[in-house]
Amino acid sequence: MAAARKVFATLRTHWKKTTFGVCLLSWGGSWLYGQHCDNLLRRSACQEAQVFGNQLIPSSMPLKKATVFLNPAAYKGKARNLFEANAAPILHLSGLDVTVVKTDYEGQAKKLLELMENTDLIIIAGGDGTVQEVITGLLRRADEAAFSKIPIGFIPLGKTSTLSHTLYPESTNQVEHITNATLAILKGETIPLDVLQIKGEKEQPVFAVTGLRWGSYRDAGVKASKYWYLGPLKTKAAHFFSTLKEWPQKHQAALMYLGPTERPPEEPEEKPSRPPLYVRLYRRLRLYWSSPSKEIPREVAPEDWEELKLSTVELSIATRNRQLDLTHTEDFMDICIEADTVSKGQFVSRGSQKMRDPHICPEGSQCIQASRCILQFPEGTEGSFGIDNEEYEAMPVEVKLLPRKLQFICDPRIREQMLRAAVQ
Repeated sequence: MAAARKVFATLRTHWKKTTFGVCLLSWGGSWLYGQHCDNLLRRSACQEAQVFGNQLIPSSMPLKKATVFLNPAAYKGKARNLFEANAAPILHLSGLDVTVVKTDYEGQAKKLLELMENTDLIIIAGGDGTVQEVITGLLRRADEAAFSKIPIGFIPLGKTSTLSHTLYPESTNQVEHITNATLAILKGETIPLDVLQIKGEKEQPVFAVTGLRWGSYRDAGVKASKYWYLGPLKTKAAHFFSTLKEWPQKHQAALMYLGPTERPPEEPEEKPSRPPLYVRLYRRLRLYWSSPSKEIPREVAPEDWEELKLSTVELSIATRNRQLDLTHTEDFMDICIEADTVSKGQFVSRGSQKMRDPHICPEGSQCIQASRCILQFPEGTEGSFGIDNEEYEAMPVEVKLLPRKLQFICDPRIREQMLRAAVQ
């Protein structure tokens, strides 16, 4: 009893040290518990992957080849450790013939894709920038028509992984999010995603699955990291200081665009069987002996371009990949032209919303649905584009929609939801 009183008196006397010790122990206990839960998630995912690896395949059938493009620099250099701890064990237990290609510098993935040999599966391990590089390299190939049919898996390891919101259910646990994405790749369910082809006057085309942004919100958002010392206020600070440098912030441009295109019917998965030889011979003979019919030449209708002179605080051109709808009868991209009459207070508050959802189209904006557009700038215009969160010099460009161009692997639950919505 006396010893307990002595301990209590000591703790009360040194209450500052006691408080610090309790906080440290609480944090340590919470961290250890979190590590234990993460290890359980990894073990469960590996056991599920082992089921795929234990499946028997005929001796004449080669192993499926999977090529992983890993950007070790993503997520401030943490991507490599995240991949090796959470995704690599699952892939190696799955029975796939896995080749990991690590990129050493920006733009290397584009060059590697040009030299890549045949593979059964492409896996992108990184963030938005890695996705943009890989699909650009893929679609620049001379044989892109064949390579674009290869299923693409995405393991979200970057600071910004916009595509993961489309492909996988939301998760606050990073380990769970990565392991679920990797397991989804093994299951192989795919959905078609649109791609934007963005081409300047001289440069090779760049391809994007999210979209293009040009304007003040994008410029201010890029500078937010400079104010890291302000913590959660850094985003508001970046937009506030942007209003002090120049106001009002107006961007002048000319826009020409074509409207949506009709979506063709889905091609059947199985091609019809070839008719017998005698049927093919009969058809050819009938075609040969039949009198040639005079075909009436069809006049090709000129493309109906619309033209706009615009003044905006920000312009965005986005795919519909964030709101996939299998029931749509038209293919189009969304062009959002935001009004240039926002106040400074609106600019700062809206800037925070734009950081969470860059392609949100605020009330009062002009929204256009287009399949193709041309963006022209007055002489002397400076600035930068954000193409899938990667920075490019602003220049006159033509943006063309390539509907349902690539097959991305998704969580089976996501695909089931889309199919159920299409039936209803």
